[in-house]
Amino acid sequence: MADQSRPTIRDVAARAGVSYQTVSRVINSSGGVRPATQARVEAAIAELGFRANAIAQFMATGSTHTLTCLSPNLTDYTFACIIEGAEQEARQHGYYLFSASAPDESTFDRLIDQMITSRRTEGLMVINPYADDRFTLLPHAVPTVFVGARPREESVDSVALDDVGAGRLATQHLLARGHRRIGVICGPAMEDCTQDRLEGYQAALTDAGVSCDNALVMEGDWSATSGYRALTRLLELDSPPTAIFAQNDRMAVGVLRAARDRGLDIPQDLAVIGVDDMPLASYFDPPLTTLRQDLYAIGRQAAQLVIQAIEQPDAPRQHLLLPAELVVRQST
Repeated sequence: MADQSRPTIRDVAARAGVSYQTVSRVINSSGGVRPATQARVEAAIAELGFRANAIAQFMATGSTHTLTCLSPNLTDYTFACIIEGAEQEARQHGYYLFSASAPDESTFDRLIDQMITSRRTEGLMVINPYADDRFTLLPHAVPTVFVGARPREESVDSVALDDVGAGRLATQHLLARGHRRIGVICGPAMEDCTQDRLEGYQAALTDAGVSCDNALVMEGDWSATSGYRALTRLLELDSPPTAIFAQNDRMAVGVLRAARDRGLDIPQDLAVIGVDDMPLASYFDPPLTTLRQDLYAIGRQAAQLVIQAIEQPDAPRQHLLLPAELVVRQST
């Protein structure tokens, strides 16, 4: 049953002494209303506690002020922080943000239909668009921002960590500590950030005159378990590494545990550096040296880009890279 006590647009019109069409123009910022009249309408809205109906606004303006963020999951610390930053920024601009988990392409495809076609979402943010082939399923008519990956076409905006710079900075830090046998534990090979961080690692070694040994490169899946297994394999080499660059903090945690299980001292026998600076990084044993990325800022930038693409469709696309910050702790 509808709430009969809730004020309507006609109640506002009666209080302000204007037509309901004038109230509609004020609510939807359509213009054509004298300043004194607009002030009366706004005062009546405040006095009555009137809240515009979103469906009615859509029918009047064609705008839902709704954004959608699709992520491989909603539990990963990195993804969750990005989404929170995006939601906060969207709210400040008067937009609502729906977020949903799309662990595979078929789920992603269904969500695109449900959230964009059915719910009239106006802009889309896609975290890790190259986790699989989901990037091929995007509707080109909807403003889109790739989050955490550089675009492979110019029709979308993007914002991500400067992953090449992060990989270079992590490796330079280990080189400065005197290490020359530096192993790297990568994320999934198909992801851009994996390849970019690896590129930075290789560039830093080359700049230092250190040869790149492919035997020191291991692929993980971002989990602590994969970091544990990767270090186990690296320690079986005839010439094992003296330092490890894990491409995220969770894999670095697995490295720390594997090293401890084998009686290695961190950092005397093995130095370890990660990426992210997750909240528990300073509480690991030993506290983890890492590359901090401002995940909230990435989310905020993503929301800003998609809102700009909605409101200024002719503006040129932007591709933003945010720098990493080296946080030195006892693991190196």
